[in-house]
Amino acid sequence: MKYQDEYRDRDLVQGLAGRLRECAAGAGRTMTFMEVCGTHTMAIYQYGLRGLLPPEVRLISGPGCPVCVTPNTYLDKAIACCRLPDTIVATFGDMLRVPGSTSSLMEERARGADIRIVYSPLDAVKIASANPGRRVVFLGVGFETTAPTIAGSILAARTAGLANFLVLSAHKTMPTPMQALAADPELAIDGFICPAHVSTIIGADAYLSLAEEFGRPCVITGFEPADVLQGVLMLAGQVAKGESRVEIQYRRAVKPEGNRKAREILDQVFTPCDAEWRGLGTIPGSGLRIREEFAAFDVEQSLPLEVEPSCEPAGCRCGDVLKGKITPFDCPLFATVCTADAPVGACMVSTEGTCAAAYKYGR
Repeated sequence: MKYQDEYRDRDLVQGLAGRLRECAAGAGRTMTFMEVCGTHTMAIYQYGLRGLLPPEVRLISGPGCPVCVTPNTYLDKAIACCRLPDTIVATFGDMLRVPGSTSSLMEERARGADIRIVYSPLDAVKIASANPGRRVVFLGVGFETTAPTIAGSILAARTAGLANFLVLSAHKTMPTPMQALAADPELAIDGFICPAHVSTIIGADAYLSLAEEFGRPCVITGFEPADVLQGVLMLAGQVAKGESRVEIQYRRAVKPEGNRKAREILDQVFTPCDAEWRGLGTIPGSGLRIREEFAAFDVEQSLPLEVEPSCEPAGCRCGDVLKGKITPFDCPLFATVCTADAPVGACMVSTEGTCAAAYKYGR
């Protein structure tokens, strides 16, 4: 694609790195910026962008991987659904290998559970239509990017009169946990590289409180090397000038108001709720639950489950990695007990996980 060639141009990337060095030297202090998008995390590792940064600029990875921040309590509920009679569980593929407290979806499938990988929630609706005598549970995990598509699948199931389609929802929203991270004095975050995919839905204006109330500059960037470096340069420029604004580097995809139609569908089906995040605990108002008028499609409201007590794997530091308090290399399990072939924690499983990125590109 043309824009990929443009934003991977060697001279452009090196020029941005040079300008960033000049800007950082002029700031006269160290700056810490956090990216909260798993695709940004992967790009930063893949392209070796930390190696282009001046010593005054530090990048840390936050809770930008939806699979990674999904706690074991949810995974254990998903596994309980797998064990129900006459039930098909439909899921995105990156959930399959994530360990729960005592099992995983992959292990349950090996034991005979009917678990199917789908590429769209509407695929799960089609499975429900083709299997009227069986219950179909879709595992709804994600941020504001995927939540509208799952809301659309519930509306489609209602229109089709499907009584056997349900969603086990664990949707989360990004601005609220970013505020919690901004308020953490131990992290001392100077600015955020905001999540680009999420921002196409919620828009740049969703981060205004971070800039205005918390004094943290925000820049929404794309995923190519020049995108990320330009975004870091824009953040450093704000810090150097003592400013705090929301800026859009990724103008080819993101608008201040976001995608109004997607947000309307989202609001029609979901309502805000408290949500549990791996590593961050329960954050008020940071989740999305299915509204009561759609309760027939909600596992939590219509399907009693027997769920085992949840626990975390011993020694796993995924929670601290997701908060940006340590890097994957600081975890004693990383690349020893916990590998891509035998993951212990969710951050090593997902293709957007910080540990997976560090394992594949950072060693």
